[in-house]
Amino acid sequence: MMRIMLFMATNLAVLLIASITLKLLGVDRFTGQNYTSLLIFCGVFGFAGSLVSLFLSKWMAKMSTGTQIISQPRTRHEQWLLQTVEELSRNAGIKMPEVGIFPAYESNAFATGWNRNDALVAVSQGLLERFSPDEVKAVLAHEIGHVANGDMVTLALIQGVVNTFVMFFARIFGNFVDKVLLKNEEGNGIGFYVATFFAEMVLGILASTIVMWFSRRREFRADEAGANLAGTAAMIGALQRLRSEQGVPVHMPETMTAFGINGGVREGLKALFMTHPPLEARIAALQARR
Repeated sequence: MMRIMLFMATNLAVLLIASITLKLLGVDRFTGQNYTSLLIFCGVFGFAGSLVSLFLSKWMAKMSTGTQIISQPRTRHEQWLLQTVEELSRNAGIKMPEVGIFPAYESNAFATGWNRNDALVAVSQGLLERFSPDEVKAVLAHEIGHVANGDMVTLALIQGVVNTFVMFFARIFGNFVDKVLLKNEEGNGIGFYVATFFAEMVLGILASTIVMWFSRRREFRADEAGANLAGTAAMIGALQRLRSEQGVPVHMPETMTAFGINGGVREGLKALFMTHPPLEARIAALQARR
């Protein structure tokens, strides 16, 4: 039920923002003949979804993971967590983010937020229970690295560009099928809608490999940032500990998987759609820095 409510809230916000923007730009009555208007149309809808998701990311993360924000530490562990994040944030040159704990057995953590000075960093209860203090600090440093690098914003912008061109070329293909192949001269016929839907499915799958490639590259950068903040040995130790728990299924919501430290394991063609590179590759990259 919560996921449905989050989905509906996000899409209503997208429709509202897109409708207002299209009216202001004068392209809300696009007919499919003007490619400049088409690109503007697709750009509005393509970026609206990713940007609205970005601005709502903290709220959605809290709701979908059940994260409890630590406002006043109740235990020495919570006090240590706040102090550690504050130290790492100061060293990374960013404002102290919100800090939270989410109820999950698997070892995971995530960072999200619409800018580097208004972020959220959260860790799972399982990670806190099973990882050593140095390993927890390294995981936190990795997430702070994501925030300091502006990864959430960059990923949203890349997703917006990808969405825009998927919609743009799918509609050009649909228009070609409808007007050139089916010789329809009266508005958009059924051929346009069927061809556009098919093209969006195919192009969307291909384009998602680009987004996932970037997501994997940013994990290496966040590992480097984590090593700089918490020490290379500690960062390697945390990744090795994650590798030892690879049999534990990851239950992070799909919308949050890209922001966690552990994205699960996939093989074959599925590896193209991984948000995270293999832990072995990440460990090897850090070992090469020594």
